[in-house]
Amino acid sequence: MQTIDMQEIRYLNLFEQLTGVRTRFCFRYNENIIFCVPKPLVAKAVGLGGRNIRRMSEILGKRIRVIAAPRGLSDSGDFIKTIISPLTLKDFEITDTEIIAGGGKNKAALIGRNKRRLLEMQKIVRDFFERDFRIA
Repeated sequence: MQTIDMQEIRYLNLFEQLTGVRTRFCFRYNENIIFCVPKPLVAKAVGLGGRNIRRMSEILGKRIRVIAAPRGLSDSGDFIKTIISPLTLKDFEITDTEIIAGGGKNKAALIGRNKRRLLEMQKIVRDFFERDFRIA
């Protein structure tokens, strides 16, 4: 179960006021604030020409991204690839207890300084898929 702190509640409330789309999923990755909404509502959340996202970005002073929420473990590969874009994964494997991503040339960028990005991604994967995450 994902825990939400007070700052994320503020982000979620602002997102709902600006876009008219209600969501419970908000997290930080690589200094971006990412909102997960159901796939049919992504266009409504972004707004005409990205208007809603641009306005929210101006208010918060941070980069905002809206992505489609995963429907299950089968969507985990696309979900993780969307979060880390423009970086790419070499390969992707799902086991009973963990999700393993092959970093290839991007391995250092996926891990980040002081393992910051790796720890953020581990928390996201644990919250959404209840599995451990590692980079091979």
